[in-house]
This record gives sequence, structure tokens and C-alpha cells, in this order.
Amino acid sequence: VQLQASGGGLVQAGGSLRLSCAVSGRTFSTSVMAWFRQAPGKEREFVAAIIRSAGSTFYADSVKGRFSISRDNAGSTWYLQMNTLKPEDKAVYYCAANNNGNIRRNYEYWGQGTQVTVSS
Repeated sequence: VQLQASGGGLVQAGGSLRLSCAVSGRTFSTSVMAWFRQAPGKEREFVAAIIRSAGSTFYADSVKGRFSISRDNAGSTWYLQMNTLKPEDKAVYYCAANNNGNIRRNYEYWGQGTQVTVSS
């Protein structure tokens, strides 16, 4: 399974960005699809996840109401729509997937990361 993240960039505070993650290979091995982020000097943290089949979504408290995770009908691409961005959202964002049903940890597959920078 290979994951390819894209869509990062520089945006002003209050602005929006949409990240995408495309999966190739054994897509049936990706029952949960997620986004994590890592800011400089900090641990990587969970941002959002979606269950591929049911479409159920889960969010970190810090992004609830501002970010939205979704997937296409085929379940081969998922997205993170980020609105009302804040300087503290600046991080490298990673897409991830697993086939074990965990939501916030134990992801088996990772994309390469895409930088999101929010200027104040």
C-alpha cells in the first residue's frame, strides 16, 4: 500500500486549504484513513480519521468545527478540508491508513507528509 499526500502550502490565518491523499496498491487494506500532523519540536498528533466503509468521522478537539475529513466513493482518495486556519495549525501533515480498526493510533501505512504553513 502506498500513500501520496498533496495540497499543502502557505496560507494566511483565517484561510483554507484542502489536503488530498491517494492510496494505491492493496486498497482493501485501508479500513481507516486518517490525518496526523507534526509541528516543529512536538510529537506527531492525531488530527482526523474516517472509516472507509461507513464514512464515520473522528476529530481531535483542536480541529473540531474547523476541519473536515472525507473520502471519495471508491475509498481510494481522502481529503482534509481545513478552514479558519490558525498559526498553531502550522505543521507537516501526514496521511495514514490501517486495517486494524484503530482510530487514533497503530497506523500501518504512512504518506510522505505535506507542509502547511499559516502566517499570522
